Amino acid sequence: MKTLKYFILSVLFISANSFAQEQEQPTRKPGHTNNNKFKQLYDEFSTPNMFRTASGAPGPAYYQQQADYKMDIVLDDKNAKISGFETITYTNNSPDPLKYLWVQLDQNMRAKNSLTPLIEGSGVAPAQQASTFATTYMTDGFDGGFNIQEVKDVNGNALPHMINQTMMRVELPKVLNTGEKFSFSIKWWYNINDHVNGRGRSGYEYFPEDGNRAYVIAQFYPRMAVYNDVEGWQNSQFWGRDEFALPFGNFEVNITVPADHILDGTGKLINRKEVFSKEMMDRYEQAKKSYDKPVIIVSQAEAEAAEKGFSNETKTWKLHAENVRDFGFATSRKFIWDMMSVKIGNKDVMAVSMYPKEGNPLWEEWSTYAVAATLKSYSRMTFDYPYHKAISVHAKNQGMEYPMICWNYGRPDENGNYSDRTKYGMISVIIHEVGHNYFPMIVNSDERQWTWMDEGLNTFVQYVAEQDFAEWHPTALSPGHDKYPSSRGPAANIVPYMGGDQDFIAPIMTKGLNTYQFGNNAYGKPGTALNILRETVMGRELFDYAFKEYSNRWMFKHPTPEDFFRTMEDASAFDLDWFWRGWFYTTDYVDIGVKDVKKYYVSSEPNEYARMMAKRYGMELSDLPPLVYMVEEGSEEYNEEMKNGTLLENSPSVNEYVMDNFTEEERKNLKEPKYFYSITFDKPGGLVMPIIVEYTFADGTTKTETYPAQIWRLNDKEVSKSLASDKELVSITVDPKLETADVDTSNNSWPKEVKQSDFDKFKNEVKD
Repeated sequence: MKTLKYFILSVLFISANSFAQEQEQPTRKPGHTNNNKFKQLYDEFSTPNMFRTASGAPGPAYYQQQADYKMDIVLDDKNAKISGFETITYTNNSPDPLKYLWVQLDQNMRAKNSLTPLIEGSGVAPAQQASTFATTYMTDGFDGGFNIQEVKDVNGNALPHMINQTMMRVELPKVLNTGEKFSFSIKWWYNINDHVNGRGRSGYEYFPEDGNRAYVIAQFYPRMAVYNDVEGWQNSQFWGRDEFALPFGNFEVNITVPADHILDGTGKLINRKEVFSKEMMDRYEQAKKSYDKPVIIVSQAEAEAAEKGFSNETKTWKLHAENVRDFGFATSRKFIWDMMSVKIGNKDVMAVSMYPKEGNPLWEEWSTYAVAATLKSYSRMTFDYPYHKAISVHAKNQGMEYPMICWNYGRPDENGNYSDRTKYGMISVIIHEVGHNYFPMIVNSDERQWTWMDEGLNTFVQYVAEQDFAEWHPTALSPGHDKYPSSRGPAANIVPYMGGDQDFIAPIMTKGLNTYQFGNNAYGKPGTALNILRETVMGRELFDYAFKEYSNRWMFKHPTPEDFFRTMEDASAFDLDWFWRGWFYTTDYVDIGVKDVKKYYVSSEPNEYARMMAKRYGMELSDLPPLVYMVEEGSEEYNEEMKNGTLLENSPSVNEYVMDNFTEEERKNLKEPKYFYSITFDKPGGLVMPIIVEYTFADGTTKTETYPAQIWRLNDKEVSKSLASDKELVSITVDPKLETADVDTSNNSWPKEVKQSDFDKFKNEVKD
């Protein structure tokens, strides 16, 4: 009979849900495909192959092309014009024979016949800057496109070529087979744009007080497009927003500028003794040994003296760079120049800043320190910085990156005063742009297609580096700040965007040109998602190991989003398909709340459920095995048993009731719960996330429990958890530290918090 009772007991538990479903007899619904939030990403991902493996690592057949450049560049300061003659040697490492090559002409976005202005819908702006108004309505516009004068092979023979907006196809005299190289030259020039008034990633700033220009020059030469196993030629047009996809190569660049200019750029300066004065050389040698303070190479007094010169002579600066994907440089007679050494791994790297006097004292105080700190933080999170220098150049309203050099904004007022906002804004943009050396200058993702892979990953590491900066440089924290005031990274900061109008939100996995709210989509949301993944979902140890593995696998290579997603799972044993799908492939948002809390008591009397099950199986109540019965506070059964005194409300009687099922030794370890609760959590938002819950008890103690995201796998709307405690539960808070980007916290508490309306707050303030 005992065996039969325990068999019946197991049947009772197994049959409970199915019995309830049978009783309800719902109307049958049509079938559906697998829409479960935990469905694997097989439909979205490409099939692994010999080029890219299922683990997220490069495969045995992985290849990438190489483009090497030799360039002679002349900057005409008087006419704000740049011209060049370049020889490109292209190596075909692909298994495919190539009939033609594609070259990027990004400056054609500024050509007179550019289509870029025509793709933007705009009416008459109610208010706009005078310079913008004049350019739009009162001039014929600026002509800054490439003037291609010749395209020839190494023997001087003209090569047929066709220009389609920002792309140029160069026909090869014969098919370029695997392993073969082809060299050709391009002669070109263009007018340099005013990047302050005409906008742009590159150009000059004009200073009317002294008649000088400060140049930050990039996208200035015809550049090879990427050819790879994913798309073949990446020859998507440059419309102005999506940035660049480029192959790696070696550069030999000779840049001729006015003799009184100061210049630096991508690569090693190989004729330093020719272009430096003796004083500059001595200071440079000091800087190589200075690890705690920048050394001034060109002082403010020297820069101010040079501003008045306007030399008619020229000087050529020679820069060589190996294994870089691009080249940029900055030049002006206005530049102050400082440097310091920073230890990265087992080598020294020069942290460098260039800025006009208009940037001081802010730049002299903070720029180079920010460069050095960035290299330390990013190297810790990824790999040791492989280049010999990193340069921060002051450029008004700019934030842009190239290998070893970047432009950054942040300027005090005319009296040299600056606010915390200006200071932190400058430090943050320096961290961000120097950080781009890692993503995408080394981990070379395709910015033209997947903006988030460089901007989002970089924004995430930027947040880590900002917090590090405050620890390493305590004086960086102004009064009133206990930590660095990062604008992106913390989960709460992305809530207004994710909870906004769905008509103007696109999934992260959208080409950057086609997204709404570009900054939130490409920078803020992916950066925040990775921060949540690190801090809340995976934990730092697992995340950091996997993130470093991705960075090392794909440094100096061309990863795709799938390579990132797969590597993060491969190196952590963490199934994250639900996370990638929700955060990156949809516009779902987080909203998890407390729907209901029920309190239960133990009873010695069979409850309605037991009677129902006994009846179903044709049994008497006395035939049931020993069961513990629970009744809900406030229910009819509860009220009835309160009258009869059959509730076991204290732990001794509960323990006595269950003792027969345990040995004497086991009884010693039994807990003594007095209170039993069933808590139901619901999920009005679409994103599945862990449920982080803080339970507060009557004695003031708290307990935090994190239920993994998989708790939603069988019910995407609501789930229930039981809680047994020797202390009475008085409140529940979901996501108490705002870790999950929950867009509506009004349902996060039990008892529900009554929040004052803005009007009530105003009335109370008036009374006070």
